[in-house]
Amino acid sequence: MRMIFPIIFTFVVICVFHFTHLNALKFYPAFINLLILAIFFSSTFTDETIIQKFARMMEGKELPEIVKDYTRKLTYVWCVFLLFNFLVSSATIFMSPKVWTIYNGFLSYFLTGLLFAVEYVIRIRFKRKHNV
Repeated sequence: MRMIFPIIFTFVVICVFHFTHLNALKFYPAFINLLILAIFFSSTFTDETIIQKFARMMEGKELPEIVKDYTRKLTYVWCVFLLFNFLVSSATIFMSPKVWTIYNGFLSYFLTGLLFAVEYVIRIRFKRKHNV
């Protein structure tokens, strides 16, 4: 029963790909960015942001206040990045397939990886500085 959703989803994607000649699939990266942005942004209105939940799961203990503050600010950074990524992905829908492919197939992943890498370096420095 757990496998039924992925199979149906894959079938739908294949049908959309086949019958629309990629036009409808151009919306997929923008939709995913908007969905993730909505999750991250909505978590900023709760006591514990999504990044705080991830950090607490990885640490396996309650987070100090300074770490909670850091992760809340990091959630805001990701929200800004995801908004930017959504806007650019949305703009590329109406551009040539080459531009859409370069941004959504390479550049957006590169920028996401770059943000992860920069944040990782900052996190290591933060942990050393604050001894957490």
